[in-house]
Amino acid sequence: MRNVDQEFEAQLRAGLPAAVFRPLTSHYMEEPRGQFHGSDGLVLAPGTVDEVSTILRTCHQASVPVVPFGGGTGLVGGQVMPAELCARPVILSMERMTRVRDIYPDENVLVAEAGAILADVQSAAEQVDRLFPLSLASEGSCRIGGCLSTNAGGVNVLRYGNARALCLGLEAVLPDGRIWHGLKRLRKDNTGYDLVNLLCGAEGTLGVITAASLRLSPRPRSVATALLVVDRPAAALSLLTLVQTQLGEGISAFELISGVGLAFLEEAGMGGPQPFKAHPPWTVLIELGLGGVGQAQAALLDLFEAALEKGLVSDGVIAQSDAQRLALWKLREEIPLANRHVGAISSHDISLPLSDIPDFLARADALLAALDPFRINAFGHLGDGNLHYNVFPPKGRSKQDYEDQVNQIREIVYGLVHEYGGSFSAEHGVGRLKTSELERFGDPTRLAAMRAIKQALDPKGIMNPGVLFAHTS
Repeated sequence: MRNVDQEFEAQLRAGLPAAVFRPLTSHYMEEPRGQFHGSDGLVLAPGTVDEVSTILRTCHQASVPVVPFGGGTGLVGGQVMPAELCARPVILSMERMTRVRDIYPDENVLVAEAGAILADVQSAAEQVDRLFPLSLASEGSCRIGGCLSTNAGGVNVLRYGNARALCLGLEAVLPDGRIWHGLKRLRKDNTGYDLVNLLCGAEGTLGVITAASLRLSPRPRSVATALLVVDRPAAALSLLTLVQTQLGEGISAFELISGVGLAFLEEAGMGGPQPFKAHPPWTVLIELGLGGVGQAQAALLDLFEAALEKGLVSDGVIAQSDAQRLALWKLREEIPLANRHVGAISSHDISLPLSDIPDFLARADALLAALDPFRINAFGHLGDGNLHYNVFPPKGRSKQDYEDQVNQIREIVYGLVHEYGGSFSAEHGVGRLKTSELERFGDPTRLAAMRAIKQALDPKGIMNPGVLFAHTS
Protein backbone atom coordinates (compact mmCIF):
# COMPACT_ATOMS: atom_id res chain seq x y z
CA MET A 1 0.00 0.00 0.00
CA ARG A 2 1.24 3.46 -0.88
CA ASN A 3 0.59 6.44 1.35
CA VAL A 4 -0.75 9.66 -0.12
CA ASP A 5 2.29 11.83 -0.78
CA GLN A 6 2.80 15.24 -2.38
CA GLU A 7 3.26 13.75 -5.85
CA PHE A 8 0.04 11.74 -5.65
CA GLU A 9 -1.94 14.66 -4.23
CA ALA A 10 -0.64 16.92 -6.99
CA GLN A 11 -1.80 14.38 -9.55
CA LEU A 12 -5.31 14.44 -8.09
CA ARG A 13 -5.41 18.22 -7.86
CA ALA A 14 -4.54 18.43 -11.55
CA GLY A 15 -7.60 16.38 -12.49
CA LEU A 16 -10.22 17.47 -9.95
CA PRO A 17 -11.94 20.75 -8.99
CA ALA A 18 -10.70 22.53 -5.87
CA ALA A 19 -14.09 21.97 -4.20
CA VAL A 20 -13.34 18.25 -3.96
CA PHE A 21 -10.54 18.78 -1.44
CA ARG A 22 -11.58 19.07 2.19
CA PRO A 23 -9.60 19.81 5.36
CA LEU A 24 -8.96 16.85 7.63
CA THR A 25 -10.91 17.22 10.88
CA SER A 26 -11.58 14.88 13.79
CA HIS A 27 -14.95 14.05 12.23
CA TYR A 28 -13.20 11.83 9.68
CA MET A 29 -10.96 10.12 12.24
CA GLU A 30 -13.44 9.03 14.93
CA GLU A 31 -16.27 6.54 15.28
CA PRO A 32 -19.08 6.65 17.85
CA ARG A 33 -17.79 3.98 20.21
CA GLY A 34 -14.20 5.24 20.27
CA GLN A 35 -12.69 1.80 19.67
CA PHE A 36 -10.88 2.80 16.48
CA HIS A 37 -9.06 5.99 15.57
CA GLY A 38 -8.31 6.93 11.99
CA SER A 39 -4.95 7.96 10.66
CA ASP A 40 -4.02 11.12 8.86
CA GLY A 41 -5.58 11.16 5.41
CA LEU A 42 -6.45 13.16 2.32
CA VAL A 43 -10.17 13.98 2.47
CA LEU A 44 -11.87 14.09 -0.92
CA ALA A 45 -15.55 14.98 -1.35
CA PRO A 46 -16.51 14.44 -5.00
CA GLY A 47 -19.60 16.12 -6.39
CA THR A 48 -20.27 13.77 -9.32
CA VAL A 49 -19.91 10.12 -10.21
CA ASP A 50 -17.25 11.07 -12.76
CA GLU A 51 -15.18 12.65 -10.00
CA VAL A 52 -15.53 9.48 -7.93
CA SER A 53 -14.36 7.55 -10.97
CA THR A 54 -11.30 9.77 -11.37
CA ILE A 55 -10.40 9.32 -7.71
CA LEU A 56 -10.71 5.53 -7.70
CA ARG A 57 -8.93 5.12 -11.02
CA THR A 58 -6.00 7.20 -9.77
CA CYS A 59 -5.88 5.35 -6.44
CA HIS A 60 -6.04 1.99 -8.21
CA GLN A 61 -3.17 2.87 -10.50
CA ALA A 62 -1.02 4.04 -7.58
CA SER A 63 -2.15 1.35 -5.06
CA VAL A 64 -3.36 3.99 -2.59
CA PRO A 65 -6.03 2.70 -0.16
CA VAL A 66 -9.47 4.30 -0.03
CA VAL A 67 -11.76 4.60 3.00
CA PRO A 68 -15.35 5.36 1.92
CA PHE A 69 -16.99 7.73 4.41
CA GLY A 70 -20.72 8.36 4.75
CA GLY A 71 -22.20 9.90 7.89
CA GLY A 72 -19.59 8.39 10.19
CA THR A 73 -22.26 6.72 12.35
CA GLY A 74 -21.22 3.07 11.86
CA LEU A 75 -20.61 1.07 15.03
CA VAL A 76 -17.97 -1.43 13.88
CA GLY A 77 -15.16 0.88 12.76
CA GLY A 78 -15.56 0.51 9.00
CA GLN A 79 -15.32 4.26 8.38
CA VAL A 80 -11.84 4.80 9.88
CA MET A 81 -8.49 3.23 9.04
CA PRO A 82 -5.92 2.82 11.83
CA ALA A 83 -2.43 4.12 11.13
CA GLU A 84 -0.88 0.65 11.30
CA LEU A 85 -2.67 -0.26 8.07
CA CYS A 86 -1.86 2.98 6.24
CA ALA A 87 -0.46 6.22 7.57
CA ARG A 88 -2.20 8.39 4.97
CA PRO A 89 -5.04 6.93 2.90
CA VAL A 90 -7.65 8.69 0.78
CA ILE A 91 -10.81 9.35 2.80
CA LEU A 92 -13.62 9.46 0.24
CA SER A 93 -16.56 11.40 1.68
CA MET A 94 -19.95 11.48 -0.03
CA GLU A 95 -21.01 14.71 1.71
CA ARG A 96 -21.39 16.72 -1.53
CA MET A 97 -23.47 14.14 -3.42
CA THR A 98 -26.76 14.77 -1.62
CA ARG A 99 -29.37 15.31 -4.32
CA VAL A 100 -32.67 13.52 -4.63
CA ARG A 101 -32.47 13.12 -8.40
CA ASP A 102 -35.96 11.86 -9.20
CA ILE A 103 -39.18 10.71 -7.55
CA TYR A 104 -41.74 8.47 -9.25
CA PRO A 105 -44.75 8.37 -6.88
CA ASP A 106 -46.82 6.13 -9.14
CA GLU A 107 -43.96 3.63 -9.23
CA ASN A 108 -43.12 4.00 -5.53
CA VAL A 109 -39.50 4.80 -6.43
CA LEU A 110 -37.10 7.55 -5.36
CA VAL A 111 -33.61 8.03 -6.80
CA ALA A 112 -31.11 9.62 -4.42
CA GLU A 113 -27.38 10.20 -4.36
CA ALA A 114 -25.33 8.31 -1.80
CA GLY A 115 -24.63 11.36 0.36
CA ALA A 116 -28.29 12.15 0.97
CA ILE A 117 -29.12 12.15 4.68
CA LEU A 118 -31.62 9.40 5.54
CA ALA A 119 -34.03 11.87 7.16
CA ASP A 120 -33.99 13.98 3.98
CA VAL A 121 -34.87 10.92 1.89
CA GLN A 122 -37.74 10.20 4.27
CA SER A 123 -38.90 13.82 3.97
CA ALA A 124 -38.72 13.78 0.17
CA ALA A 125 -40.90 10.66 0.11
CA GLU A 126 -43.38 12.24 2.53
CA GLN A 127 -43.76 15.27 0.25
CA VAL A 128 -45.28 13.02 -2.41
CA ASP A 129 -47.37 11.11 0.14
CA ARG A 130 -45.07 8.10 0.20
CA LEU A 131 -43.02 6.36 2.87
CA PHE A 132 -39.35 5.43 2.83
CA PRO A 133 -39.50 3.04 5.78
CA LEU A 134 -35.84 2.67 6.76
CA SER A 135 -35.71 4.18 10.26
CA LEU A 136 -32.63 4.39 12.50
CA ALA A 137 -31.70 6.34 15.61
CA SER A 138 -28.99 8.07 13.53
CA GLU A 139 -31.30 9.00 10.64
CA GLY A 140 -30.58 12.70 11.11
CA SER A 141 -26.91 12.23 10.21
CA CYS A 142 -26.38 8.86 8.49
CA ARG A 143 -26.25 8.87 4.69
CA ILE A 144 -28.14 6.55 2.38
CA GLY A 145 -24.98 5.20 0.73
CA GLY A 146 -23.63 4.12 4.10
CA CYS A 147 -26.99 2.59 5.01
CA LEU A 148 -26.90 0.49 1.85
CA SER A 149 -23.21 -0.38 2.16
CA THR A 150 -23.82 -1.76 5.65
CA ASN A 151 -27.27 -3.17 4.85
CA ALA A 152 -28.67 -1.21 7.78
CA GLY A 153 -31.65 -2.56 9.72
CA GLY A 154 -33.58 -0.43 12.20
CA VAL A 155 -37.03 -0.65 13.70
CA ASN A 156 -39.13 -1.38 10.61
CA VAL A 157 -37.33 -4.46 9.28
CA LEU A 158 -40.17 -6.72 10.45
CA ARG A 159 -42.48 -5.19 7.86
CA TYR A 160 -40.29 -3.63 5.19
CA GLY A 161 -36.95 -5.45 5.34
CA ASN A 162 -33.34 -4.30 5.67
CA ALA A 163 -31.81 -1.58 3.49
CA ARG A 164 -30.94 -4.18 0.85
CA ALA A 165 -34.63 -5.03 0.43
CA LEU A 166 -35.40 -1.35 -0.20
CA CYS A 167 -32.93 -0.98 -3.06
CA LEU A 168 -33.93 -1.62 -6.69
CA GLY A 169 -30.86 -0.34 -8.51
CA LEU A 170 -27.47 1.27 -8.01
CA GLU A 171 -25.02 3.58 -9.62
CA ALA A 172 -21.56 2.62 -8.37
CA VAL A 173 -17.87 2.98 -9.14
CA LEU A 174 -15.70 -0.14 -9.06
CA PRO A 175 -12.19 -0.07 -7.56
CA ASP A 176 -10.49 0.53 -10.93
CA GLY A 177 -12.71 3.54 -11.67
CA ARG A 178 -15.23 1.91 -13.99
CA ILE A 179 -18.78 3.21 -13.52
CA TRP A 180 -21.69 0.81 -13.27
CA HIS A 181 -24.86 2.52 -14.49
CA GLY A 182 -27.36 0.29 -12.74
CA LEU A 183 -30.03 2.74 -11.59
CA LYS A 184 -32.91 0.58 -12.76
CA ARG A 185 -36.39 0.91 -11.28
CA LEU A 186 -37.41 -2.67 -11.99
CA ARG A 187 -38.91 -5.16 -9.56
CA LYS A 188 -37.97 -8.03 -11.85
CA ASP A 189 -34.66 -8.33 -13.70
CA ASN A 190 -33.35 -11.90 -14.01
CA THR A 191 -30.27 -11.19 -16.09
CA GLY A 192 -27.48 -12.86 -14.15
CA TYR A 193 -25.62 -12.11 -10.95
CA ASP A 194 -27.26 -9.59 -8.65
CA LEU A 195 -24.70 -6.81 -8.23
CA VAL A 196 -27.16 -4.71 -6.21
CA ASN A 197 -27.30 -7.28 -3.44
CA LEU A 198 -23.56 -7.83 -3.70
CA LEU A 199 -22.66 -4.18 -3.14
CA CYS A 200 -25.33 -3.69 -0.46
CA GLY A 201 -23.66 -5.04 2.64
CA ALA A 202 -20.13 -5.08 1.19
CA GLU A 203 -19.11 -2.27 3.60
CA GLY A 204 -17.19 -0.35 0.96
CA THR A 205 -14.83 -3.23 0.14
CA LEU A 206 -15.95 -3.76 -3.47
CA GLY A 207 -16.52 -0.21 -4.70
CA VAL A 208 -18.36 3.00 -3.93
CA ILE A 209 -22.13 3.42 -4.20
CA THR A 210 -22.87 6.85 -5.67
CA ALA A 211 -26.67 6.72 -6.12
CA ALA A 212 -29.57 4.35 -5.57
CA SER A 213 -33.09 3.66 -6.77
CA LEU A 214 -35.06 3.18 -3.57
CA ARG A 215 -38.32 1.38 -2.99
CA LEU A 216 -41.09 3.49 -1.43
CA SER A 217 -44.36 2.35 0.15
CA PRO A 218 -47.81 3.88 0.63
CA ARG A 219 -48.07 5.87 3.85
CA PRO A 220 -50.29 4.17 6.44
CA ARG A 221 -53.42 6.29 7.00
CA SER A 222 -53.63 5.16 10.59
CA VAL A 223 -50.73 4.59 13.02
CA ALA A 224 -51.01 3.40 16.61
CA THR A 225 -48.31 2.72 19.21
CA ALA A 226 -48.34 0.95 22.56
CA LEU A 227 -45.93 -0.10 25.28
CA LEU A 228 -47.14 -3.39 26.79
CA VAL A 229 -45.83 -5.16 29.89
CA VAL A 230 -44.85 -8.84 29.63
CA ASP A 231 -43.30 -10.94 32.35
CA ARG A 232 -40.78 -12.84 30.22
CA PRO A 233 -39.38 -13.00 26.64
CA ALA A 234 -41.41 -16.15 25.87
CA ALA A 235 -44.60 -14.18 26.51
CA ALA A 236 -43.33 -11.46 24.17
CA LEU A 237 -42.90 -14.05 21.40
CA SER A 238 -46.40 -15.38 22.00
CA LEU A 239 -47.63 -11.81 21.79
CA LEU A 240 -45.84 -11.41 18.45
CA THR A 241 -47.61 -14.50 17.13
CA LEU A 242 -50.95 -13.09 18.28
CA VAL A 243 -50.27 -9.73 16.59
CA GLN A 244 -49.28 -11.37 13.31
CA THR A 245 -52.28 -13.68 13.41
CA GLN A 246 -54.72 -10.83 14.00
CA LEU A 247 -53.11 -8.10 11.88
CA GLY A 248 -50.80 -9.76 9.36
CA GLU A 249 -48.43 -7.24 7.81
CA GLY A 250 -50.09 -4.36 9.64
CA ILE A 251 -47.39 -4.56 12.31
CA SER A 252 -44.48 -2.22 11.57
CA ALA A 253 -42.35 -2.57 14.71
CA PHE A 254 -42.09 -4.96 17.64
CA GLU A 255 -39.34 -3.92 20.04
CA LEU A 256 -38.30 -5.71 23.23
CA ILE A 257 -37.19 -3.48 26.13
CA SER A 258 -35.80 -4.80 29.40
CA GLY A 259 -36.30 -3.30 32.83
CA VAL A 260 -32.55 -2.81 32.98
CA GLY A 261 -32.79 -0.56 29.93
CA LEU A 262 -35.51 1.54 31.54
CA ALA A 263 -33.41 1.79 34.71
CA PHE A 264 -30.42 2.96 32.66
CA LEU A 265 -32.55 5.70 31.11
CA GLU A 266 -33.50 6.91 34.57
CA GLU A 267 -29.90 6.67 35.78
CA ALA A 268 -28.70 8.74 32.81
CA GLY A 269 -31.56 11.26 33.01
CA MET A 270 -32.70 10.35 29.50
CA GLY A 271 -35.85 9.15 27.77
CA GLY A 272 -38.25 11.54 29.47
CA PRO A 273 -41.03 10.53 31.88
CA GLN A 274 -41.63 6.80 32.12
CA PRO A 275 -45.19 5.45 31.97
CA PHE A 276 -44.87 2.92 34.81
CA LYS A 277 -44.11 3.62 38.48
CA ALA A 278 -41.77 0.64 38.73
CA HIS A 279 -39.61 -0.75 35.93
CA PRO A 280 -41.35 -3.85 34.54
CA PRO A 281 -39.00 -6.80 33.87
CA TRP A 282 -39.86 -6.66 30.16
CA THR A 283 -41.95 -4.46 27.89
CA VAL A 284 -42.77 -4.57 24.20
CA LEU A 285 -43.12 -1.47 22.04
CA ILE A 286 -45.58 -2.19 19.23
CA GLU A 287 -46.44 0.03 16.28
CA LEU A 288 -49.20 -0.67 13.77
CA GLY A 289 -49.76 1.02 10.43
CA LEU A 290 -53.08 0.36 8.70
CA GLY A 291 -55.03 1.76 5.77
CA GLY A 292 -58.22 3.10 7.31
CA VAL A 293 -58.38 6.30 9.38
CA GLY A 294 -58.56 5.36 13.08
CA GLN A 295 -58.33 1.68 12.24
CA ALA A 296 -54.93 1.10 13.89
CA GLN A 297 -56.01 2.51 17.27
CA ALA A 298 -59.05 0.26 17.41
CA ALA A 299 -57.00 -2.75 16.30
CA LEU A 300 -54.39 -2.10 18.99
CA LEU A 301 -57.06 -1.86 21.69
CA ASP A 302 -58.56 -5.17 20.51
CA LEU A 303 -55.09 -6.69 20.57
CA PHE A 304 -54.42 -5.52 24.11
CA GLU A 305 -57.71 -6.98 25.34
CA ALA A 306 -57.01 -10.31 23.64
CA ALA A 307 -53.47 -10.44 25.02
CA LEU A 308 -54.72 -9.57 28.51
CA GLU A 309 -57.31 -12.34 28.33
CA LYS A 310 -54.62 -14.87 27.30
CA GLY A 311 -52.33 -13.78 30.13
CA LEU A 312 -49.62 -12.52 27.77
CA VAL A 313 -49.62 -8.94 29.09
CA SER A 314 -50.34 -7.47 32.51
CA ASP A 315 -50.39 -3.74 31.82
CA GLY A 316 -49.82 -1.29 29.03
CA VAL A 317 -50.04 2.21 27.63
CA ILE A 318 -51.59 3.03 24.25
CA ALA A 319 -50.54 6.42 22.85
CA GLN A 320 -53.51 8.75 22.48
CA SER A 321 -51.71 11.44 20.48
CA ASP A 322 -48.71 11.89 18.26
CA ALA A 323 -46.87 13.51 21.15
CA GLN A 324 -47.47 10.43 23.31
CA ARG A 325 -46.41 8.18 20.46
CA LEU A 326 -43.13 10.08 20.10
CA ALA A 327 -42.61 9.93 23.87
CA LEU A 328 -42.86 6.13 23.80
CA TRP A 329 -40.40 5.94 20.92
CA LYS A 330 -38.04 8.28 22.76
CA LEU A 331 -37.72 5.64 25.48
CA ARG A 332 -36.60 3.06 22.95
CA GLU A 333 -34.39 5.32 20.86
CA GLU A 334 -32.42 6.75 23.77
CA ILE A 335 -31.51 3.41 25.31
CA PRO A 336 -28.23 3.26 23.29
CA LEU A 337 -27.34 6.75 24.59
CA ALA A 338 -28.06 5.65 28.15
CA ASN A 339 -25.91 2.58 27.55
CA ARG A 340 -22.98 4.80 26.63
CA HIS A 341 -23.55 6.86 29.75
CA VAL A 342 -23.36 3.75 31.94
CA GLY A 343 -20.47 2.25 29.94
CA ALA A 344 -20.75 -1.27 28.50
CA ILE A 345 -18.03 -3.82 29.10
CA SER A 346 -18.99 -5.58 25.88
CA SER A 347 -21.79 -4.94 23.34
CA HIS A 348 -23.21 -7.55 20.98
CA ASP A 349 -25.43 -7.10 17.92
CA ILE A 350 -26.82 -10.60 17.44
CA SER A 351 -29.65 -12.39 15.71
CA LEU A 352 -31.21 -15.73 16.57
CA PRO A 353 -34.05 -17.98 15.43
CA LEU A 354 -37.09 -16.47 17.12
CA SER A 355 -38.12 -19.53 19.08
CA ASP A 356 -34.60 -19.89 20.57
CA ILE A 357 -34.43 -16.37 22.01
CA PRO A 358 -35.91 -17.10 25.46
CA ASP A 359 -33.62 -20.10 25.97
CA PHE A 360 -30.59 -18.13 24.75
CA LEU A 361 -31.30 -15.27 27.14
CA ALA A 362 -31.65 -17.60 30.11
CA ARG A 363 -28.47 -19.52 29.30
CA ALA A 364 -26.37 -16.48 28.46
CA ASP A 365 -27.46 -14.68 31.63
CA ALA A 366 -26.59 -17.74 33.73
CA LEU A 367 -23.16 -18.23 32.14
CA LEU A 368 -22.24 -14.59 32.65
CA ALA A 369 -23.61 -14.55 36.21
CA ALA A 370 -21.10 -17.29 37.02
CA LEU A 371 -18.32 -14.78 36.23
CA ASP A 372 -19.69 -11.73 38.05
CA PRO A 373 -23.02 -10.07 38.90
CA PHE A 374 -23.11 -8.17 35.63
CA ARG A 375 -26.07 -6.07 34.56
CA ILE A 376 -27.44 -7.29 31.22
CA ASN A 377 -29.38 -4.95 28.97
CA ALA A 378 -30.99 -7.06 26.26
CA PHE A 379 -33.20 -5.05 23.93
CA GLY A 380 -33.97 -4.57 20.29
CA HIS A 381 -35.89 -5.76 17.27
CA LEU A 382 -37.53 -8.91 18.60
CA GLY A 383 -39.85 -9.11 15.59
CA ASP A 384 -36.96 -9.96 13.28
CA GLY A 385 -34.82 -11.83 15.83
CA ASN A 386 -32.21 -9.08 16.29
CA LEU A 387 -31.18 -8.31 19.86
CA HIS A 388 -28.58 -5.98 21.31
CA TYR A 389 -27.21 -8.04 24.17
CA ASN A 390 -24.96 -5.72 26.16
CA VAL A 391 -23.02 -6.49 29.34
CA PHE A 392 -22.46 -3.81 31.99
CA PRO A 393 -20.56 -3.70 35.28
CA PRO A 394 -22.41 -3.98 38.60
CA LYS A 395 -23.49 -0.65 40.04
CA GLY A 396 -20.55 1.13 41.62
CA ARG A 397 -18.02 -0.47 39.26
CA SER A 398 -16.79 0.72 35.84
CA LYS A 399 -16.10 -1.05 32.57
CA GLN A 400 -12.37 -0.41 33.08
CA ASP A 401 -12.50 -2.84 36.01
CA TYR A 402 -13.37 -5.65 33.60
CA GLU A 403 -11.07 -5.03 30.63
CA ASP A 404 -9.38 -8.39 31.22
CA GLN A 405 -12.73 -10.19 30.87
CA VAL A 406 -13.95 -8.69 27.59
CA ASN A 407 -12.68 -11.55 25.43
CA GLN A 408 -14.13 -14.15 27.80
CA ILE A 409 -17.53 -12.43 27.71
CA ARG A 410 -17.53 -12.29 23.93
CA GLU A 411 -16.48 -15.92 23.78
CA ILE A 412 -19.48 -16.90 25.89
CA VAL A 413 -22.00 -14.77 24.00
CA TYR A 414 -20.81 -15.47 20.45
CA GLY A 415 -20.20 -19.15 21.15
CA LEU A 416 -23.76 -19.54 22.38
CA VAL A 417 -25.13 -17.56 19.42
CA HIS A 418 -23.25 -19.87 17.06
CA GLU A 419 -24.61 -22.93 18.88
CA TYR A 420 -28.15 -21.73 18.15
CA GLY A 421 -27.37 -21.08 14.47
CA GLY A 422 -27.51 -17.30 14.93
CA SER A 423 -25.34 -14.45 13.73
CA PHE A 424 -22.75 -12.43 15.66
CA SER A 425 -23.52 -9.43 13.44
CA ALA A 426 -27.20 -8.83 12.78
CA GLU A 427 -27.37 -5.26 11.50
CA HIS A 428 -24.20 -3.32 12.34
CA GLY A 429 -21.89 -5.20 9.98
CA VAL A 430 -18.45 -6.75 10.48
CA GLY A 431 -16.26 -3.69 9.90
CA ARG A 432 -12.90 -3.87 11.63
CA LEU A 433 -14.38 -4.91 14.96
CA LYS A 434 -15.55 -8.42 14.11
CA THR A 435 -13.10 -9.73 11.52
CA SER A 436 -11.87 -12.46 13.87
CA GLU A 437 -15.44 -13.58 14.54
CA LEU A 438 -16.11 -13.80 10.80
CA GLU A 439 -13.00 -15.91 10.37
CA ARG A 440 -13.96 -18.18 13.26
CA PHE A 441 -17.69 -18.60 12.70
CA GLY A 442 -18.01 -18.07 8.95
CA ASP A 443 -18.58 -21.06 6.71
CA PRO A 444 -15.23 -21.84 4.99
CA THR A 445 -16.80 -22.24 1.56
CA ARG A 446 -18.63 -18.93 1.87
CA LEU A 447 -15.48 -17.17 3.06
CA ALA A 448 -13.53 -18.56 0.11
CA ALA A 449 -16.21 -17.29 -2.28
CA MET A 450 -16.11 -13.86 -0.59
CA ARG A 451 -12.32 -13.68 -0.96
CA ALA A 452 -12.59 -14.70 -4.62
CA ILE A 453 -15.10 -11.92 -5.27
CA LYS A 454 -12.88 -9.41 -3.47
CA GLN A 455 -9.86 -10.51 -5.50
CA ALA A 456 -11.79 -10.32 -8.78
CA LEU A 457 -13.17 -6.81 -8.25
CA ASP A 458 -10.37 -5.32 -6.16
CA PRO A 459 -7.16 -7.20 -7.01
CA LYS A 460 -4.95 -4.54 -5.44
CA GLY A 461 -6.98 -4.52 -2.23
CA ILE A 462 -7.34 -0.74 -2.10
CA MET A 463 -10.99 -0.62 -0.99
CA ASN A 464 -11.34 -0.28 2.78
CA PRO A 465 -8.47 -2.61 3.73
CA GLY A 466 -9.00 -4.38 7.04
CA VAL A 467 -12.79 -4.37 6.78
CA LEU A 468 -14.46 -7.83 6.64
CA PHE A 469 -11.07 -9.48 6.27
CA ALA A 470 -8.24 -8.68 8.68
CA HIS A 471 -5.68 -9.19 5.92
CA THR A 472 -6.37 -8.29 2.28
CA SER A 473 -4.12 -8.71 -0.71
